[in-house]
Amino acid sequence: MQPVEASANMGVDAVPSKPQAESLPAKPKFQPLKAHEMSDGQVQFRKVSVPPHRYSPLKKAWMDIYTPIYEQMKIDIRMNLKARKVELKTREDTPDISNLQKCADFVHAFMLGFDVIDAIALLRMDELYVESFEIKDVKTLRGEHLSRAIGRLSGKGGKTKFAIENATKTRIVIADTKIHILGSFQNIKVARDSLCSLILGSPAGKVYSKLRQVTARLAERF
Repeated sequence: MQPVEASANMGVDAVPSKPQAESLPAKPKFQPLKAHEMSDGQVQFRKVSVPPHRYSPLKKAWMDIYTPIYEQMKIDIRMNLKARKVELKTREDTPDISNLQKCADFVHAFMLGFDVIDAIALLRMDELYVESFEIKDVKTLRGEHLSRAIGRLSGKGGKTKFAIENATKTRIVIADTKIHILGSFQNIKVARDSLCSLILGSPAGKVYSKLRQVTARLAERF
């Protein structure tokens, strides 16, 4: 009991403490940094080479490519006729620095042979990718064996290719011995497995049945 009495006898006046919220300064509100400010005012560039066989399609589809890149993604774009390259750079009003890489991927996908309508999905969605491989990466084929493998991949009138695209929700371009697939990571894997089976000699019917099983399993998962 002595400590209580001693504290009671002390003539110290208790100072009422102010609420903590009043003593703190107001929270500052900063505007989000723009793309050119994040890179210390430096302009970012990307260059995409134009293959000779894609020069004419690029001229025809130029406005379809130019409009979304310049107006929606706020990226400057021009065609360098001397270097045969599409050049992209950031502007002061570019909202996000990642827009530059998205536009470069979009133009690159068009150069690989994808339609503008399909390739433009790379601007809209983040989880889309383009994967490329060659037939010789799967199996070394020459002469007629290589021609037959390409025929199996396409099917009569492109039937096999369209079936794989529709089942896996991807887009496939077969350019000579190179194969390009546009889609999400999981869907690219399923489409690539089907194409590899066809290259290795599996008949189309067997690949279709396996595709049905895999797509049914994917539908159950999601």
